[in-house]
Amino acid sequence: MKYFLKRVIGTIPVLLGVILLIFIMLRIVPGNPAVLLLGEHYDQATVDRLTEIMGFNKPIIEQFINYILGALSGDLGISYKYSRPVTDMILEALPYTVRLAVMAAVFAWAIGLIAGIIAAVNNNNFIDRIFMGFSLMGVSMPIFMTSLVLQYFLSFKLGIFPMTEDGSFVSMILPAIALGWNSAGSIARMTRSSLIEVMQADYIDTARAKGLKRAAVIIFHALKNSLLPVVTMMALQLSSMLSGAVITESVFAIPGIGRLATTAIQNRDMPVLQGTVLFTTVIIIAGNLIADLLYSVLDPRIRKGE
Repeated sequence: MKYFLKRVIGTIPVLLGVILLIFIMLRIVPGNPAVLLLGEHYDQATVDRLTEIMGFNKPIIEQFINYILGALSGDLGISYKYSRPVTDMILEALPYTVRLAVMAAVFAWAIGLIAGIIAAVNNNNFIDRIFMGFSLMGVSMPIFMTSLVLQYFLSFKLGIFPMTEDGSFVSMILPAIALGWNSAGSIARMTRSSLIEVMQADYIDTARAKGLKRAAVIIFHALKNSLLPVVTMMALQLSSMLSGAVITESVFAIPGIGRLATTAIQNRDMPVLQGTVLFTTVIIIAGNLIADLLYSVLDPRIRKGE
C-alpha cells in the first residue's frame, strides 16, 4: 500500500505540469477566443460580454485555478468550432479509440508472444532469423507507412477489408493490425531476449536434471519469470494506444481521440486540443502507474526496494 501511495503521489507534479503547459498554450495563441466562438458577424459589446462570461477578463492566476477546478470536475471548456462541451466530444470519440486499442493490443500480444517464444526456442537458427526479421520490420516501419501499405493491398487491390471505418467489426481489423504491428515486433524481441536469458539460469538446469521435458521447463519455469519486462511493456503499449492513435485514426477515418485532436489543430480549436492532450496524459500516467504496480506484484523485491 505504501508503494502504491508513493507512486500515485509522484504522478501529481507531472499532471499539474501538463495542465500548466496546456493552460499557457491556450493563452499564447493569437486571437480572442470569444471572437472565434462568435464567428464572422459580431460587435464589440457582444465580444466583451462573452469574454466576461468565459472568464478571460479575470487575473491569470484566477483563470488557472478555475481551469484546474473545472478539469477536476470534468469541465474541459467549450469547443470554439462546434460550441459544444469538450468533455462530451471526448466521451463520444472514446469508444472508437478503446475498440481500436483493445483489438490492436490483442493482435500485438498474441503475435508478439508466440513469435518471441518460437524464436527463443529456435535460437540462432533459420526460424529465429525469420521471426526476428519480421519483428524488426514491424519495429522499423512507421505506422503511417504500415497503414498505407495494408490499406492499398488489402482494401484497394484485394477488397478484403473496407477502406475506412464504417461501424462494423471487420472495418476495425485492418486498423488494429496496422496499429499493433509495431508493438508486436517490440514484444517479440523482448520476449525472445528475456526467455533466452532465463533459460541459462541454474534453476532451469535443475529442472532439466529432474527429467522434465523441454516444453514443460519452458512453460512452467522459464516463461513465467521471463515475462516480467514483457508485461510492463504490454501495459505501457496499451496506455499508448488508448491515448490516441493519431495516424491510424486519420488514415482509416476513425472518429476517435486521435482524429479529434488533429481536427482541433486544423480548426485552431484550442479547448478541444487541450482537452484531448490532458485526457491522453492522464491515460499515459495511469498506464505507467499500472505497469509499475504489475511489476511490483510479479517481483516483490521492487516493493521492498531491493
